[in-house]
Amino acid sequence: MNTTTIGWIGLGNMGTPMAQRLLAAGYPVVVYNRSKEKEAALIATGASLPSDRQRPPALGASPTSAPTPASLIRAATIVVIMISDDQAIRDIFDGENGLLSAATSGKLIINMSTVSPAISKEFAARCQKQGNQYLDAPVSGSVKQAQEGQLVVMVGGNASAFEQATPVLRELGKLVIRIGDHGAGNTAKLAINLLLSFHAQGLAEATLFADAHGVRKQDFLEIFNNSAMANVFGKIKGDAILSENYKPAFALKHIAKDLRLARAEGWNTPLAATAYQTFQDAEPRYGELDIIAILKQIEK
Repeated sequence: MNTTTIGWIGLGNMGTPMAQRLLAAGYPVVVYNRSKEKEAALIATGASLPSDRQRPPALGASPTSAPTPASLIRAATIVVIMISDDQAIRDIFDGENGLLSAATSGKLIINMSTVSPAISKEFAARCQKQGNQYLDAPVSGSVKQAQEGQLVVMVGGNASAFEQATPVLRELGKLVIRIGDHGAGNTAKLAINLLLSFHAQGLAEATLFADAHGVRKQDFLEIFNNSAMANVFGKIKGDAILSENYKPAFALKHIAKDLRLARAEGWNTPLAATAYQTFQDAEPRYGELDIIAILKQIEK
């Protein structure tokens, strides 16, 4: 059994399977989540294994709950955060009984949320003043990749912190790569999600164009998925289009948020500007649906 205690904050669609992987690897895990129902669900499952695991769960790998972020960081060696946006990060660090209120030292905080490079630089500096280390380590991938440990993890921060974090991150990702200093991981993730928005909107527009001119959606998508442009995203989202399944693996509201972050970093190139406007327009009506629901915005 691993002896490094992990404090996990955020049990959403991505956070829960990621925390389960660390439990299955034998790490002691302490969890904090604003929704206590999600905490209870994780604690009830304990160290149940994702389907791809071949080794049995480690004995004693059962999560416990912390009442506040401050109590969680006191109990943990490494704290991992997987929540929604910059404001949520501020609440976790600076809220009543937040991480910084504990005034601990010698901790490593890994922020795996998709947030702005600026907020990572800010909290990296503030953590360092208390004697702690900080990494920004957002991921590329969705729920299935989180369940299978096949995420891509992009890390910003110093080399010593990265070395300490690597064994934990390798339980979560097929690729764990240090990009540069604080904020670099967030910048790389925004670039990936910028391209993701192009893929989603492009797939939706091409499918609708073909359909409007007499080419059935299923025929067009079969052609696409056997062409030189085929990719995993297109296959998964093409299937979603055909079945009209817009259950969110990655909610449209999140890509709309990420495009706002990219614009704040000065990315306003022609495709970026177009995707930004399309997804902002779609968010009020389709934000809770999957990213490929952008098709519904375009066809209306």
